[in-house]
Amino acid sequence: MVNNLFKLAIKLIFLICFFFFAGCNSETKKSSQTSKSKEPSELPQNNLTFEAVNGVRFYEVKRRFKTGLSFNADGFQQEPSWTIEFKAPDSMLAYSPEIKRMQGFYLQHDHDKVYNFAREFFRANIISKDSMVLQRLQVDGRIIAGNDDLRSDVNCTFYTKDYIENKLHTTVDELRKPTKADTLFIKKLSERTYRDPENASVAFAAREPVVFTPKGKFITVKKLSNINEASQRTAAYDYIYPEYKIVILRAYKDFAYNMRVVVDANGKIYVKTVNYVLNPEGRKKMLQGVVDIYLKNMLMVSPGKTLGIPHSSEVTVNIVGKLAK
Repeated sequence: MVNNLFKLAIKLIFLICFFFFAGCNSETKKSSQTSKSKEPSELPQNNLTFEAVNGVRFYEVKRRFKTGLSFNADGFQQEPSWTIEFKAPDSMLAYSPEIKRMQGFYLQHDHDKVYNFAREFFRANIISKDSMVLQRLQVDGRIIAGNDDLRSDVNCTFYTKDYIENKLHTTVDELRKPTKADTLFIKKLSERTYRDPENASVAFAAREPVVFTPKGKFITVKKLSNINEASQRTAAYDYIYPEYKIVILRAYKDFAYNMRVVVDANGKIYVKTVNYVLNPEGRKKMLQGVVDIYLKNMLMVSPGKTLGIPHSSEVTVNIVGKLAK
């Protein structure tokens, strides 16, 4: 009897162990199958390298700040313009507006997802078969400015031609246009200048800079350019910091001054600072008189505009007076 009970106990223990391990094995298989079934969808979209898109041409359609806008509070606009194509193993083609064709550049992988080409550093945040997002980075020496640095706050979005035409059913030019959010933002900034037109702290750079047009032959105007590759001054510098040389041919005396002025939405000029003089406040009053007497009567002044909206903007004027002889 005891012997039979012992044999029965052994059989029960065996059955319990069998079902326990079978259950564990089943759960392991189920878990493994679940993991495998989720794996493709959990793979990040940017789990690609430039090699995976070799020979595919991408068009930049958006260049935005982290706010999602093309403009910042200073009036600086990010304009999408790149056309790029990766060429294995370590080169890049980029469209050059100067020579009007694609130009080859060495693609250097710095570290992690940071690359350098066409004299710029980028972080490849997303690389997929039909789109890319590259973050333009400010690099000083061997130091990369952080994401909180405004100079690294630039995200460039690229699409392929197939994606633009066959999925979005639009064009590159249409995608590159400023958005409604951009327009509302510029309207808001402009309205601030209307309430305080001569305040330099609310004035902002105009995408279409101020235009000074002579009314007669006794005054000349020249818009100066400060583009300088050595100083990293690009074309954008000229619209952020527009500068003019104005020569009055029949002035009350010979003089030459460099001054910062605010031109409001109605074309009125306010002298804010006079540079390179010992008594700037005294010269400021004198030059405001010159502006009110000479420039007001001898020039037509078109205010700076952004997205067609006039507003106050600050410009530099080199004003030269030549005594009538």
